[in-house]
Amino acid sequence: MSITSFVELGLSPEILRAVTESGYTTPTPIQAKAIPVVLAGRDVMGGAQTGTGKTAGFGLPILQRLQPQANTSPSPARHPVRALILAPTRELAIQVEDQIKVYGKYTGLRSTCVFGGVDIKQQLAIVRAGVEILVATPGRLLDHVEQKSINLSHVEIFVLDEADRMLDMGFIPDIKRIMALLPAGVKRQNLLFSATFSNEIKKLADQLLNAPELIEVARRNTAAETVTQSAYKCPQDAKRALLTHIVRSRNLRQVLCFVRTKHGASRLARQLEKDGLETSAIHGDKTQGARMDALAAFKEGKLEVLVATDVAARGLDVDDLPLVVNYELPHVPEDYIHRIGRTGRAGATGEAISLVAPEEEKYLVEIERLLKVKMAIEKFDGFDPVAAAVRTASPRPRSSHAPRAEGRETPRASHAPRAETRAAPRREPAAPRNVPSRNTRELEREEAYARNPDQPMTSATANAGAHSRSALVHGHGGHGHAKGKAKPVPALLMKRKSTETESA
Repeated sequence: MSITSFVELGLSPEILRAVTESGYTTPTPIQAKAIPVVLAGRDVMGGAQTGTGKTAGFGLPILQRLQPQANTSPSPARHPVRALILAPTRELAIQVEDQIKVYGKYTGLRSTCVFGGVDIKQQLAIVRAGVEILVATPGRLLDHVEQKSINLSHVEIFVLDEADRMLDMGFIPDIKRIMALLPAGVKRQNLLFSATFSNEIKKLADQLLNAPELIEVARRNTAAETVTQSAYKCPQDAKRALLTHIVRSRNLRQVLCFVRTKHGASRLARQLEKDGLETSAIHGDKTQGARMDALAAFKEGKLEVLVATDVAARGLDVDDLPLVVNYELPHVPEDYIHRIGRTGRAGATGEAISLVAPEEEKYLVEIERLLKVKMAIEKFDGFDPVAAAVRTASPRPRSSHAPRAEGRETPRASHAPRAETRAAPRREPAAPRNVPSRNTRELEREEAYARNPDQPMTSATANAGAHSRSALVHGHGGHGHAKGKAKPVPALLMKRKSTETESA
């Protein structure tokens, strides 16, 4: 028997009232299948494409099961954490808690969200006052556990959302630490939801779930059928001009553009701003406030383009997002599914375009193999990629200014004694040794980001970077330590302090 309304699911009047006020009348397939199973107290392994309503699929029955324990007591002891929901990124955690708060506004249950990137002191007062439903990113949750501000000994329901992304971001050791802090598995209900399944996910499910019911509403590792996919082959140097052409020729106001690295996201955003497009970037090096401001502006239609790394591939929910552009194809084909899942959500139609350079064609083949479909190769009318590449490359100030920049550094750093200079007046000064050019340094940064995209610098990397910068400052002629006052370090070479504790 097919379920056609939320009333048929047996939800309480308070929850039905909130759902109705939110404008929902008919449950999605994943909701219709998952809610009765979760209400029955069984473990669930759920699989569905992103944007199909997984959050309500576990959020509504959690509220229903915990509602009898709601109370108005001011004592924190009367409000222990009974449901724990782990999410891989801040954006997804915020989105999940927002929906929990909306659906549970008439139940009397308390909920909150804790995540990194902000001062933990801002969250201490809320969690110490007591909440029944806690949404968290793994790293920040462990921070609270260490400070004894959160006790997990009363957790009755444990949810692992976007489990495949947890694997990609290296959170599995943290998750296992958290699982060790929870009550015994037979005493709690465990729910695992993921848009894609892999052998690693199955192993994790074996450790976490107890005789789970597998709920799938679509073939595994597939993209949403509501998204139209196409690819455009063009040189890397022509991609920016092609992206600008797409936005302007279609008069688009909301285009989500994915790149692989944090450095590449910031650079592309600056270039598109120079091209006259309202643009911002979101990635792991941005502060949480800056990321939230950029998302808010994008959702309000104030930005034409939002450039993002895969940190935004999960948890970014924009109503009727018209277009997702893969400016650079991901190295992991599963990430492609999550990227294009930002459009075509909740039954709406959407479009995904991939800009494929010759060196990226191997990634396109891997994506097609995963999806078991052949991508349509299109051409844009009125756009010449070769001419665009020439126009993009011709005015580049970076290469033309590089010698001048090094020329300015050379006389400042080459302070040889005057006597030696007079002794060989006709000899050209030797080029500084072991000093990488600016272009070389940028390539090194790009390679580092590509190896570990959207992750903060580790201490080893930071120390290596500091060592290389020290060599750069003191390697010009070997006179970096002059007598008297020490030479100032150029601002461009100073390491910016990272303010984030986790990548997402």
